[in-house]
Amino acid sequence: MLARMIDDTGERPDPVPRTSAKDVARLAGVSTATVSRVINSPAQVDAATQRAVREAIAKLGYVPHGAARALRSDRSKMVGAIVPSFGYALYARTTSALQAALDAKGYAMVLAEHHYDLATEVRIADQLISHGVDAFVFVGLHHDPGLFARLERYGRPYVLTWGVDPMRRHPSIGFDNRAATHAITRHLIALGHRRFGLVSAPTRDNDRALERGAGVRTALAEAGLALDERCVQYGAIDLPTATAMMRRILALPDRPTAVVGTNDVFAVGAMLACRELGVRVPDDVSITGVDNTELGATQVPPLTSIGTPIVETGRRAGEQLIACIEGRPFEAFQTLPFELVLRGSTAPPSAPRPARRQAPAVVPEP
Repeated sequence: MLARMIDDTGERPDPVPRTSAKDVARLAGVSTATVSRVINSPAQVDAATQRAVREAIAKLGYVPHGAARALRSDRSKMVGAIVPSFGYALYARTTSALQAALDAKGYAMVLAEHHYDLATEVRIADQLISHGVDAFVFVGLHHDPGLFARLERYGRPYVLTWGVDPMRRHPSIGFDNRAATHAITRHLIALGHRRFGLVSAPTRDNDRALERGAGVRTALAEAGLALDERCVQYGAIDLPTATAMMRRILALPDRPTAVVGTNDVFAVGAMLACRELGVRVPDDVSITGVDNTELGATQVPPLTSIGTPIVETGRRAGEQLIACIEGRPFEAFQTLPFELVLRGSTAPPSAPRPARRQAPAVVPEP
């Protein structure tokens, strides 16, 4: 279905004919005027009729033409960027680069967040389509199938970011999240670590967290190791939560000698917990992150991390969408490189401290 929208060469066929108010009226068994009243003045319509019309709208995927002129022919020169959260700073870096690329060509950006709720993402996309937004940028590869159905129905080009679709169904720009944490875990294994911890965002509706966790587990499995689930913590992307998660890991009787954070916020929170509890980094535990942020680089010791193409992803997403909107060829699938940045937060595990030997008991002579 979606494969028809954009192929590897950037060709974009004509969109599927859009559902009209007449189609909704026919399915609901009412007039087009009644459909308009349900949408614009629902208080004037009885509850049963409202329900019939709204069910028809949902079944047909109809989006009211709040900006009919833009939907019909003219371009609004607006691109919608819907991100999971405004609270995560790296999304701001990506959208800032996106905005710069769009602005250079006379386009504007409309920014919204869905709070890791994919149904909310569909609803926001519907609203932006109804206001004539030309194209969309989304974060991650996992989305409600209804989102793609809307985009295809209304001929709205889009690009997924922070990952590249392995099935090549949806145009996407980013890096291999699984390969990134696989590489950093292999580095820790090569240092001699055998017991690992993982600090991550929840994986539901978050393919970045899912893939980064999978990279850790795969690297361990290849080395004949496994991740003890007691050493795995999931939580919100903020320093207080990350610190609390690491405290729980450090409270284990057989705590890990290496902990992988699936981003730098988690890793720095883990370092703060170690500092509070007198656990030495990297002497007692090595810690790594992902994204190579200033937050991690300025810690003591500085954080070993993965440098990811966050800014480049935003810039290329903007350029790709403009090319698609304007009918020019473009590369639909772009895998960008990441870099292993080694710093002072990782080292070989310390040898176990020998148990203190007790002096032999002195038996008095008789």
